Amino acid sequence: MQKKRILFFDCFSGISGDMTLGALLDLGLDRQVFLQELEKLHVDGYKISFNKAVKNGITGNYVKVHLEHEVREGHEIHEHQHHPQEHHHEHRNLMDINRIIEESGITSGAKDLSKRIFLRVAKAEAKVHNRKLEEVHFHEVGAVDSIVDIVGTAILIDMLRPDMVCASIIQDGSGFIHCQHGKLAVPVPAVSEIFAASDAITRQIDINTELVTPTGAAIIAELASSYGNMPEMNVQKIGWGAGTKDLEIPNLLKVSLGEIVNVDGRFQDKDDQVLVLETNLDDCTGEFLGYVMERLFEQGALDVFFTPIYMKKNRPAYRMTAICVPEDMKKIEEIIFLHTTTIGLRKRLESRTVLPRAKEVIPTRYGELEVKKVTAGAEERIYPEYESAKKLAMQQGVPLKEIYQCIYEAE
Repeated sequence: MQKKRILFFDCFSGISGDMTLGALLDLGLDRQVFLQELEKLHVDGYKISFNKAVKNGITGNYVKVHLEHEVREGHEIHEHQHHPQEHHHEHRNLMDINRIIEESGITSGAKDLSKRIFLRVAKAEAKVHNRKLEEVHFHEVGAVDSIVDIVGTAILIDMLRPDMVCASIIQDGSGFIHCQHGKLAVPVPAVSEIFAASDAITRQIDINTELVTPTGAAIIAELASSYGNMPEMNVQKIGWGAGTKDLEIPNLLKVSLGEIVNVDGRFQDKDDQVLVLETNLDDCTGEFLGYVMERLFEQGALDVFFTPIYMKKNRPAYRMTAICVPEDMKKIEEIIFLHTTTIGLRKRLESRTVLPRAKEVIPTRYGELEVKKVTAGAEERIYPEYESAKKLAMQQGVPLKEIYQCIYEAE
């Protein structure tokens, strides 16, 4: 058995870059290490403050990036070293930002994550303004504070190294806000396009303001592999990141860090969830179906099977069912669409109860045999792995049933 570290973002009051920094730092990460990594970015013209803010009685970590002329009294300010070779530009394009990231001294993991987040914003801005990607010049996101928000988030995620990041349904407000382009409806176009290009699940709530910023949308769209209720996990730490607004609901981002048990490479909670994908096929040959089954298993499908059915006009057909963990959905879908004739898939989440299992190798009179040991209460069951048993049977020139019988002798 192994354990996996899980980060769960509860976006009940939206998400922004500064809320993300506050929540992740509130998990207990070393602030000085974080600041030392930020200095490797070689960007000047800003200072950063760390404070506490109370929202509806809940205290959150409030992290704010200030441009030099915006520094306010009463904040705990960390002043960064200035780097004359790097000057603040009012607008930057994606190439400028990628150059800053690549030339920095942060880790390769933080660099890659930063660039992926910025790419999501650039694509959304290009779509909204009907421009080519290389023609997009960022405004808010290209400013120093948002560069620090995004790269800072990537640094903190690289420090945490979670095995999985998931999120709640992301809640945004409603109504209108004022911005550089005038009055815009919430969610603003960039946020809408970022989420439309992701698997994020969102909804609007009756709060008359913006809760999700483009920076926050891009961060969670890049990080989260699934959206919904918090998975069954042993929560070890909780971080609260405070936003700037005073609302009917607490303007906070809650991030939980915990562990779940992982057996045999897959989640094995008592009641975990799997994704079931189905499609009906009446114009696909048996050879094609056999081939796609092999490919699906190679890519991590938990099970694949075919059910004979009759479709319209009594045409004989097959229903193909593939079962996988939710985070494998994209690659499983791609294989089905690429290697079958289907033009649509049905999918649903289902809960399952599984028994603890472990792979082992046992000695037999024909050689070593890979088996799966399953625990059911006080009883332990042993099942031979088919491919291993087949290989032994062919090598020794004995019937397959002889190899299967060996597990009883091994006991």
